[in-house]
Amino acid sequence: MIMNLQRLAHSILDHATLDFSRSGGPGGQNVNKVNTKVSARIRLSQLEGLDEQELHLVRARLASRINRFDELVISAQDARSQAQNIRLALDRLVVLIAQAARRQTPRIPTRPTMGSRERTLLRKHQRSFIKQCRRRPDDE
Repeated sequence: MIMNLQRLAHSILDHATLDFSRSGGPGGQNVNKVNTKVSARIRLSQLEGLDEQELHLVRARLASRINRFDELVISAQDARSQAQNIRLALDRLVVLIAQAARRQTPRIPTRPTMGSRERTLLRKHQRSFIKQCRRRPDDE
């Protein structure tokens, strides 16, 4: 099964828990009064749109960001408003999980082309010539 990005985004919107706190940075007195920093957390077991293999990839690739409760936690405090930070945090969750769940296509090894082999040999000859020119002249 291939990852269903729309279903994943909807499950994140439905199941994400949001926590708010005061953020640093620009904003004047607003920073001291309003809880604009957003921490979004979601349990990986609640994610929909991923199969078992993709969920395993997410757990392995994002292991450093997953807490002991099997929750992925992301925070956003870039914007001055809470609503914008909520949107940023949820978007980051979707992108982060989608990138971590993406399976890499296996590389198919190919032989070097004739042109690439010739270019390699040409570069080697040029380099050899440069080094030859650095040598001390023979006593003739």
